[in-house]
Amino acid sequence: MSENTQDIVYALQCAQNVCFAARASGLYRSTDGGRSWEFAYASLALTDSLPTTSVVISPDFATDRTVFAGVSGGVLYSLDGGDSWQIVELGMPPSTVSTLVISPDFGRDGVLLAGTMEDGVFRSGNRGYNWAAWNFGLLDLSIFTLAISPDFAADETLFAGVESGIFRSTNGGRAWREITLPVGYEPVLSLALSPAYAQDGTLFAGTESQGVLRSTDRGATWTQAATPDGPVNSLLLAPDFPTRPYILALLEHALLLSQDAGQTWREYPTGLNDMSAVLAPAGLAPGAPLIIGTTRGDVVSLVLPTQ
Repeated sequence: MSENTQDIVYALQCAQNVCFAARASGLYRSTDGGRSWEFAYASLALTDSLPTTSVVISPDFATDRTVFAGVSGGVLYSLDGGDSWQIVELGMPPSTVSTLVISPDFGRDGVLLAGTMEDGVFRSGNRGYNWAAWNFGLLDLSIFTLAISPDFAADETLFAGVESGIFRSTNGGRAWREITLPVGYEPVLSLALSPAYAQDGTLFAGTESQGVLRSTDRGATWTQAATPDGPVNSLLLAPDFPTRPYILALLEHALLLSQDAGQTWREYPTGLNDMSAVLAPAGLAPGAPLIIGTTRGDVVSLVLPTQ
């Protein structure tokens, strides 16, 4: 996609064979599953780059064609699969959006949340048309990652990974409480909730220097999983976890796969040493495709090992 050494890929999303890559130079779209890419902001007629740090796709993308992209100062939305865009500002001074999450029941509740680098969490309850800061109890406003419960319609549970650890909300973001981690104050860069979270209460946290943490009681207590060496920038769980207890952990110089819920890890050779984002659009079964973004702006397609 790019030879620009500064054009980091921050996030990747796919639905219905349509993929988006949020990059320092803007948002790019693929309509063939990631084989070829085009600039998604062409309709905006920009005269300069528009760094895009996050992207989410509606769970009902096949019918509503809705996409959201986080930028400095606001959130862009498209209702036609990325052909055209509108922007909603988050307020002044401009907040840099670092992460976006969308309700699994978005078609009914219209809820999505934006984490920012200095101003905490913003919430929209009307499909992104209006936003408000929801930071009561959130003592650290540097948001690296957000995770939303797959049963959000019933439990309203959210987690925020921040500079000092993790905060949890059980009322849709109206109020937050800090979670005590076994490693003390530690930047949490990535979060992943079990697809069966409502039943098993399992979630994982990727940290800057303490590897992967695991909780099986909704964040009340934590243990350290076998520790990868380096900042854990992304965590992906198999869609059928815990039946298939696979976890993928992305570090800048290594992609690690666990087949036993994080007890042991093995490195998956990619030939890349500047990875910044990963997506497994078809899950983590052996032979499934992977899409990897790099700090140079490249997007590479690989497959998971079959053994």
